[in-house]
Amino acid sequence: MWSKGKRNIVTLISRISLFGVMIITAALVVLLSAFNGIEKMIEQLYSEFDPPITIQHTQRKTFFENELDFQKIKSIPGIKSVSRQIEEIIVIRNDQKWINAKLYGVEKSFLSDCHIQKHLLSGIGENAYLDGKFAFVGAELMQNLKVSIGTINSDEILIYAPKRNVKIRLGKTPFHSARLSVDGAVNFNQEVNASAFMWDYKSASELLGYDQEMSKLYISLNDGFDPQAVKEQIQKVIKNPSFSVRTNLEKNELIFKTSKSERLVVFIILLFVFVLAAFNLVASLTMLYVEKKESVQLLSAIGMRNKDIFSIFFYEGLLISGTGVFLGLILGYLVCFLQMSIEFLVIPGANIPFPIVFSLGDFFLILGSVSLLSFIFSYFPVRFLVRNS
Repeated sequence: MWSKGKRNIVTLISRISLFGVMIITAALVVLLSAFNGIEKMIEQLYSEFDPPITIQHTQRKTFFENELDFQKIKSIPGIKSVSRQIEEIIVIRNDQKWINAKLYGVEKSFLSDCHIQKHLLSGIGENAYLDGKFAFVGAELMQNLKVSIGTINSDEILIYAPKRNVKIRLGKTPFHSARLSVDGAVNFNQEVNASAFMWDYKSASELLGYDQEMSKLYISLNDGFDPQAVKEQIQKVIKNPSFSVRTNLEKNELIFKTSKSERLVVFIILLFVFVLAAFNLVASLTMLYVEKKESVQLLSAIGMRNKDIFSIFFYEGLLISGTGVFLGLILGYLVCFLQMSIEFLVIPGANIPFPIVFSLGDFFLILGSVSLLSFIFSYFPVRFLVRNS
């Protein structure tokens, strides 16, 4: 009766150990795949609005077109297009609503490069930029201003931009102003949605009184070209330390590094949980060894070596953990495929499904790490038990 009770306990602990390994392995698959999806989503949101490469002056807010050789820059292999940009802090007014915003005076080619049609709310204004004239606001900015778009009686807004080199005098306004209708609202990322006002380059330069001046130069690349390599070629052409050339990754370095750090922290925490779950495996092997102690002594008496006894219990541990890892991988990828097909989980506040992206590197990372830990928690306990028996 006691022997049967011990056998049941050993079986229960073995199943708990297998279940723990399975759940942690599945959690690693799901969370790493979800982090891959979030990283890709962040990269798309920021890389589509921010071009692959940006050139700007380090000491002045603007610079003149003749300070750079556009033709030489355009002739660099991999460069798809070059577009000018104006950037300025402005105030937007709609009725009694006054809100600070950031003006982006951009050319039509920039809208094509950032796939503006994909980011317009409800597709409103998708044809507005065909004639080169357009005005788009961030989605959150539109809500705060309470601007109506896409209707016959769409609201007109007033924009105020500061004048340069103007002394404030009584009766004189220090602002340029313009009244216009909004063609649509864009949804890129939180920063753009909350403050961006995208206007065509010509209208923005006329409002601000810029003559052959710009704030930044945007460079878009053809597919397959490395931004870092093209950046180095641009720097060789410019040869002016007063200009900075930065890739999209360098401009948003903190965001991308934070995402990768979070992913690494979650991976380490789950591995630590896996270590805790692996103690069930140690308990299972210990109980199994205690239960079979008489049989082990009998086998030793008839000539079986400790090496062979070690192999029996060691492979038993590998079988338990290996089954858990295998079932965990199946369960994890099954959950991911269900999320991709029926989208049952959404990101809180954003109301969009959690994106899932698979990576072959993650598969081998999970398989390698859990297999190594399983080996360690099978090898050393069994070795200790066999040596001290």
